[in-house]
Amino acid sequence: MIALAAFRLAAYVRSHRVYQALLLALAMLAIVYGSRAPRGVETAVLADGAVLIVPILAWAARSLLDTEPDRQRELSAIQVGGRGREVAAGLLAAFAACAVLAALVLAWALLLGVSVSPPPAALAAAALLYVLAALAGTALGALTSRAVLPSPAVSIMALLLGFMAMLLVSASSLYWLTVPLLAWMKAANAGDLVERLPELAAISLAWCTAGLAAYVHLRRRA
Repeated sequence: MIALAAFRLAAYVRSHRVYQALLLALAMLAIVYGSRAPRGVETAVLADGAVLIVPILAWAARSLLDTEPDRQRELSAIQVGGRGREVAAGLLAAFAACAVLAALVLAWALLLGVSVSPPPAALAAAALLYVLAALAGTALGALTSRAVLPSPAVSIMALLLGFMAMLLVSASSLYWLTVPLLAWMKAANAGDLVERLPELAAISLAWCTAGLAAYVHLRRRA
């Protein structure tokens, strides 16, 4: 399974699809972090990046899972001993790609986006948001991949609408009904991200797990 995940990562890079997400990420970074933020808003700036990178990470996960032809995917399932391992390898590869992009964004934000480094507790909380963003991007990208939504047009629309729905719901008092992206930003701007992190992380992790479980269920039924 690990070998298959590495194979899919290599295929994603060699197909040059990785540059689509990378260029989108760099464009976002150039706009958001075009100038250093003033002192005192470091945590808020890092949280903004974690939210804005989610659709790009979803695009990366979707592209990685769509790189392998359908027939090759069936052969991979036979080679690794079943559909479950094949699906897990794809998700592992997609999360690895998302994690690398998220780490790039976090490093850029720390080096070029803030005037001073935030306190250790706030930095750890922000880093966890980027891990959750990678999970959310993986789940959203998987649910809009070709294996679930064969039509490219429907797939792209579903990805964008899914991200917009997360933003709209998380802006309301029912933020717990989705990955609370805007709640991350509100907590960071209010200065209580560290205090609210257990609640927000638990909600985010629950919905990411539900999304990944839905993808696994749909793939195993296909």
